[in-house]
Amino acid sequence: MKKLLNTLFITQTDVYLSLEGDNVVALKDQEKLGRVPLHNLESIVSFGYTGASPALMGYCAERNISLVFLTMNGRFLARVIGKSKGNVVLRKKQYLMSEDEDVSAKIARNFIIGKIYNNKWIIERMTRDYPLRIDVSQFKEISRHLSSLIQEVRVCDDLERLRGLEGQAAISYNRIFNQMILQQKDDFYFHSRSRRPPLDNVNAMLSFAYTLLANDVASALEGVGLDAYVGFLHRDRPGRVSLALDVMEELRGVYADRFVLSLINKKVVNKDDFYRKENGAVIMTEEARKKFLAAWQNRKQEKITHPYLSEKISWGLVPHAQAILLARFLRNDLDEYPPFLWK
Repeated sequence: MKKLLNTLFITQTDVYLSLEGDNVVALKDQEKLGRVPLHNLESIVSFGYTGASPALMGYCAERNISLVFLTMNGRFLARVIGKSKGNVVLRKKQYLMSEDEDVSAKIARNFIIGKIYNNKWIIERMTRDYPLRIDVSQFKEISRHLSSLIQEVRVCDDLERLRGLEGQAAISYNRIFNQMILQQKDDFYFHSRSRRPPLDNVNAMLSFAYTLLANDVASALEGVGLDAYVGFLHRDRPGRVSLALDVMEELRGVYADRFVLSLINKKVVNKDDFYRKENGAVIMTEEARKKFLAAWQNRKQEKITHPYLSEKISWGLVPHAQAILLARFLRNDLDEYPPFLWK
């Protein structure tokens, strides 16, 4: 199993990254802010627009260290990757299967089953742990609805129909998401999903978490030799990591949503960690991003038992485990792709 290394997050504005020996150096106005050995890193995530030296980008690409550039509010800009690694036969098989919509639908439905199943059990856990603070009857009704949608997804062979069923499940889940916010309810609320731009504190955090998760999943897929840009549920679009978005569907709720809820309910973040721009967009402050990223890294170290592998791994290795399982399926080592089913 892959060793979980560290991610270096550069959160200050106007920081330029350069290579010094086997180290990454952060510079601001020609002043050296810090120096980190690259052999301890699996990825570097930089917020802002200043950039990195070609030497550093080449070093990272050669050693499969993911180098990702985001805007200050967490919107994806670019990702530096090196030469294609892994078995070329695996990628050719991926491309061939992606071109066939019937085959794509059979793979995509497992991503969707994983997503709906996990959201159902998030709901069930809330009814068990906080019966006096939520509308239990509404939660149970939506849980039953998600169960019925899973049965429909299991026998669906049409991509458009699958997307419609996934959309129905998302609408039902979002209807009660606000009730899962148990603390600071005057400042943290969820009425609907707003992306570009996020229009409230919760959506700002969800967008940030989804960006981080998509980068982690894309790195995991590239690490096993798959092309993160060629998906089955999400079709090809220039610049979009479609396969990463496919695989992260089953992890959105249990990995990202629960993480955001925990930061709110444990009061790790508060209203002072956000500000609103003139266009209505809500942005996390630099200090808030630091708190968020520190907690994200800590969560990735927490141990769970993988439901399919029956092996104890850290949360941070779950995307890598799913990437391995998907590659095994594409190589015909497994009869079907086993989604991550959390309970």
